[in-house]
Amino acid sequence: MKHYNLTTLLILLVVSLSPNSGQAENKRGARLLMVTQSAGFRHGSVNRKNQPLAPAERAITQLGISSNLFRATCTQDCAQDFTRKNLDNYDLVLFYTTGKLPIKQEDMDYFLNVWLKKKGHGFIGTHSAADTYKDYRPYWDMIGGTFNGHPWGSNSTVTITVHDSQHPASRVWGKEFVIKDEIYRFKNWQPKKVRVLMSLNMAKTSLKKPYHVPILWVKDYGQGKVMHMSLGHREDVWTNKTYTASLLGGMKWMLGSEKGDATPNPELSAAEEKKARDVVAGNK
Repeated sequence: MKHYNLTTLLILLVVSLSPNSGQAENKRGARLLMVTQSAGFRHGSVNRKNQPLAPAERAITQLGISSNLFRATCTQDCAQDFTRKNLDNYDLVLFYTTGKLPIKQEDMDYFLNVWLKKKGHGFIGTHSAADTYKDYRPYWDMIGGTFNGHPWGSNSTVTITVHDSQHPASRVWGKEFVIKDEIYRFKNWQPKKVRVLMSLNMAKTSLKKPYHVPILWVKDYGQGKVMHMSLGHREDVWTNKTYTASLLGGMKWMLGSEKGDATPNPELSAAEEKKARDVVAGNK
């Protein structure tokens, strides 16, 4: 017989009251579907091992409970749970995924073209969400860019610059912060369609590359909203209260309880690109 601590039991109770359980409907706020299926590399943060939930899943479930903003349902079975019928039970979808997921084309079409474009709906991509469907243009056009390697490995200590100190997703970080995590570079990057809230500070990071590395960005998508946070490889990032507060701020923005600017700022990306080139040139 398995024994769980009080926190795990509370999480199990919340998960058991998911829309698929036949229990009474949630009266405590929005609903979030967290997808952590890996069709490629599986990160430790979404590896359940012998637990009912993975570290990232526990963090989001606990965040929903503590904030009283939403209730999370976690799935690693897209074929069963990421369907047109089931999506209509949710206000928010969060991906921590890799590869080409087993989602039917009609369900993905509904998600991208109907569900996500509704007011009050939002998509949060964390870390490897950008390494998901990276060859499927409608998906990366929605998310804003795709994974193109991680020159800064999971033990890299980097400095992050916050460009927008007013947006609820980024203001919790202050003006600048240092963190240890794996940092992605991107291709299919669309600066004209997104608002970059945070970037890698190339001048204050030991490994210097001549290109802009966005860390957190947001965009409007129809009447819905999208946010991508590239941090989150390491399990300890998911226990970082500022990190989860940042995700919560983004959710509040998506649900309309807090305001935030999503106006694209391609001039910022261009300026950061130039800074990065100048830094590299100065170090040769």
